[in-house]
Formats: sequence, C-alpha cells, structure tokens
Amino acid sequence: MRLFGTSGIRGLVGEELTPDFLRDVGRAMGAVLPPRSRLCVATDTRLSRELVKGAVSAGLLSSGIDVTDLGILPTPVLAYLTREMGFQSGLMITASHNPPEFNGIKIFNADTLGYSISQEDEIEQIYKQRGFRTGIWGTLHHDEKTKGRYFDHLLERFSGRDFGRGLKVVVDPGNGAASGFVTDLFSALGLDVIPLNDEPDGLFPGRGPEPTAETLGSTVKFLREKGADIAICFDGDADRVVFCDQEGFLGFNEMAAFMARLVAKESGKAKVAATIEVGKLLDLALEDLGIEVVRGRIGDVHLAHLVRELDAAIGVEDVGVYIMPEMGSYPESILTALTLLSRITSTGEIREFLRHLPRFFLRRKKVRCPNELKEATMARIKERAVIFGADEINLLDGIRLDFEDAWILIRASGTEPVIRIITESARESRAEVLLAEGVRLVEEALG
Repeated sequence: MRLFGTSGIRGLVGEELTPDFLRDVGRAMGAVLPPRSRLCVATDTRLSRELVKGAVSAGLLSSGIDVTDLGILPTPVLAYLTREMGFQSGLMITASHNPPEFNGIKIFNADTLGYSISQEDEIEQIYKQRGFRTGIWGTLHHDEKTKGRYFDHLLERFSGRDFGRGLKVVVDPGNGAASGFVTDLFSALGLDVIPLNDEPDGLFPGRGPEPTAETLGSTVKFLREKGADIAICFDGDADRVVFCDQEGFLGFNEMAAFMARLVAKESGKAKVAATIEVGKLLDLALEDLGIEVVRGRIGDVHLAHLVRELDAAIGVEDVGVYIMPEMGSYPESILTALTLLSRITSTGEIREFLRHLPRFFLRRKKVRCPNELKEATMARIKERAVIFGADEINLLDGIRLDFEDAWILIRASGTEPVIRIITESARESRAEVLLAEGVRLVEEALG
C-alpha cells in the first residue's frame, strides 16, 4: 500500500493515523529536505488537528527541520504563504472534504506546487527503509498573524473596482478552515456578506465538510430567506469552492465550464487543463474560442502539474477545484470566488450562459472497498469491462469507457476506502442505466 493517495496522506485517526506512524512520516519528510530547512504548517478545524500536527512536527523537528506553526488556515492561504514567506516546504494538516473522523497531510513545495509522485516515492522509500536523519534538532516557532499577507494581496488586487455590484453574498465555510477568514476578507473588500456555518468546529455540524447539491439544501433555503443573490460554499480546508443561487445548486461541471471560459477568454492562452472525470460541457463552453481542453489524472496535485506543463489558462476539477496559475500552482478557491464576483452583475448571467449549452446528466455513486482490496478489485473490473462494448477505453486513471452518447469512469478513490463510478449522457435514462451497470460490475468484482 502506498502512503500517498491522490491528495496527500489520509486515514482514520487512531487507526491508520497513529501517533507513531505520523511521527515517522514526519521524520521521512524531514529527511528529504536539507538540515535546518524552514517548513510551515497549518491545519483545518478537525478535532484531531493538534494530535496530528504535534506528531508530524515532532518527526520533522527530530530530523533537523525548523517548523513554524501558522494555526488554522485555508489550504490556499498556507500554499501562498509557503512561497511568500520563503519556506522550503508547506504542510497542511487536513482531510479536506472527508468526514470528521479522518485527517491527513498535504505537502507543498516552495513554489506552491504540491509534491510530485517522485517526491512522494522518495518519502515512502525513506519511511519503509527507516532511513531517518538523526543527531540534529530543529526549532519550533508560532506565527498566527501571517494571514495579513494574503489579505493585503487580494485587497490590493481588487481595490478600486466596482466590486460586487450590489450582490448580497452568503459565505458558507461549513465550519471549516475558511470560517471567519473569508467573511472578514469579503467584508473588507466592501461586499455585502451574510455568514452561515461560519464558526470553526471540527465536527462540521452545519452541513458536513463536503459541499454538494445534497448537503447544501439548507444553504439554499437560507439564501432564499435572506434574499441573497449567491452563496459561496467551501469544503473542510477550503481547497474546493462551489456556488448556489436562488434556483439552487449551480453544479460542478456547469461552474467549471463557466469559470474556465471566463478566465481563459481574458488570458489569451490556448489551453485549459482538466481531469479525466470532467464532463463534455467544458469542451462545448470553449469550442467557439478555439481553446483546447486537455484532460489528465484526477487529483489537485496532478491537475496543478498539468496546468504548469501546458501553460494552461486555468485548471478545473469537477468537485470545485480551480488552479489559478496567476496566483500559484495550488487549488485557489478564494481567488476563484472573487474573480467570479468581480465579473458578474447577477447570477442570471450564469444561468443564461448555461441555457445556451446542451444539458448533460452526470451521475455518481461510490461503493465501499477496503484500501487493501482496491488494486485486485480494479484488475478484475478491467478484465470484465469488455461487456460494455465501449467505442474507446482510457486507462489513464482507473478505467474510462466512452460511447457515442455517454461515458463511464470507474476508479479507486485516492482519498477514501471506496471505488467511484461516474457516468454522463445527454439522456438521463442512459446515464442512470450506465451507472447501475457500473455499480453492479464493481460489486461483482468485490464479491
């Protein structure tokens, strides 16, 4: 089993993530950095944050790494500060959108780009071979006043604009790392902000850490009651952002298409990066601009590397992840939200844009699968996938089967003990049938 999934290391605290394991992971991370390197660490709001941070920091310190604790911060802020404050690496303690009992570790380079597979492999080798560095100790520092650097940058960037144009904005951080932070920033920019689920709470009592159409029902109801125009909703560590209006959830693929067109059109660049699970709406939204969509592996780190490789205008993942290269090579949810608010006068502009595009039905399901069974299960699925009679088979990440009127993707999650099935078609019934067939195939392979 690899330590790293599609977005760092994740697991159940007390089971996969024990203090001894976390300390040794910290020692392995420290061994790949030069002695006395400076590393910053931040957390989301999970109740286990101090346990995880303390154990990993102990391993780093024992490897001669100087650690600066920045407190609770959104992931984009941690990544940005890693570069701006001259750290050699940045560490985010988070399980992102996973349930409260999970936690994890994400690592950023000095230039904000997440650790590559080769860097992760180097850490894994040291961890497995116990090749830790000894005989030198680092120092621990605390600095929880650094968010001003990020604030000042965005305040300067958007100052002097007719910003917000009278929009009434609900900010819903879901009790995660963006709680209080985004409300303060948006208010300082002069936006009319109504906070919801804005108190830090690692149990995520408001609506859970993952913002989806299903979990945001109460947010939409609140938005309507307050007469607001739009809701900006974040996940547990705020590396994802999604949007709602008076009509409801604005959709993953829909907003990826809208934001990609908005940013790419102004950038003058010829390519947009996406992951293999992003639907066809994105291509259609960019077709008249002559902009090519290039799809790669799932995960924000893979997406960020693809953006850099292509010199793309933007990177999008249909879970609310946006890589904004003008800011850095990391998921930049806050700048994404501000970019949207600075370009529209009403959410009607988004709805009108979407009405001129064909409608696609995207369906998702996940089937529970223990991590140790994923590899064998996926191997059996690939053997049996011929029953679908697909026109094209793509094995870049999991198995994607393309047909004339639809596609299906089956892949083992890199962040949860599940196998995901995603289908899309212009016909709802076709998407539903294909999803049911995919679920049945996964269950048979597991059985």
